[in-house]
Amino acid sequence: MKRSFLEKAAAVPHIVWMIMFIVAPLLFVIYFAFTDAAGKFTFSNILNLSNYGDIFLMSVLFAFIATVICLLIGYPLAFFMSRLKPSTQKVFVLLLMLPMWISLLIRTYSLLALLDNGGLLNSLLTALNLPAVKIVGTPGAVVLGMVYDFLPYMVLPIYTSLSKLDIKYFEAAEDLGCNGIQTLFKVALPLSRSGVISGITMVFVPSISTFYISQKLGGGRFDLIGDTIERQFLMNNNKNVGAAISLVMMILILISVAVMNRFGDDDGGELIV
Repeated sequence: MKRSFLEKAAAVPHIVWMIMFIVAPLLFVIYFAFTDAAGKFTFSNILNLSNYGDIFLMSVLFAFIATVICLLIGYPLAFFMSRLKPSTQKVFVLLLMLPMWISLLIRTYSLLALLDNGGLLNSLLTALNLPAVKIVGTPGAVVLGMVYDFLPYMVLPIYTSLSKLDIKYFEAAEDLGCNGIQTLFKVALPLSRSGVISGITMVFVPSISTFYISQKLGGGRFDLIGDTIERQFLMNNNKNVGAAISLVMMILILISVAVMNRFGDDDGGELIV
């Protein structure tokens, strides 16, 4: 179908936006990743990334743990929401989305105020004559921050998949003698695989690239990929190494998205492009 001139003209702002804020930054990253400070072509930036192997592994490990925890919490919650009355489902969806309307920075600071050594939690424990607990500055605090900030991204796509399922599937499973747990694993989980894949992707990708959460809740003790990139650009003024790390991280993210989309193709559900 041939498009009219007005239809083509309407697409121009979108194309210009993509070129300026998506294509151009990617080209800049690729350029600086393969050049030195003098602008000469080199592979040294990529080859030197072996020095950051521990940082990559730690980032992947933290993101993996946070994603697993979000899945373990998010799937039962999404399943529970999908079985409620439509009016009640809307209330739960609204409550789930409310924190997303607040900046991630503010949410992280709020969590820091709760968990810090002099925060609300330890103040309450002290008032009850109980020993204070040190949470901020530990790996658990970083993972907790990721789960707290990204849990809605796991719940919403799974809930969308489950809410589209015909109730007759669950009724048939109950008629055949399945209890709630069996219905969850044998009926709901296989039929909502596309939502699970989308949720895993939407949590894993921001978790592996985050830097603010690890800085505040980790007390500066943990260097993740995002922290290293920020330091190379803003503190060390080494945009070439920073660009090389960014390029490798983008490739890792694209590979993970491609793999997850591949496993979700058969469902025809919501996929990440």
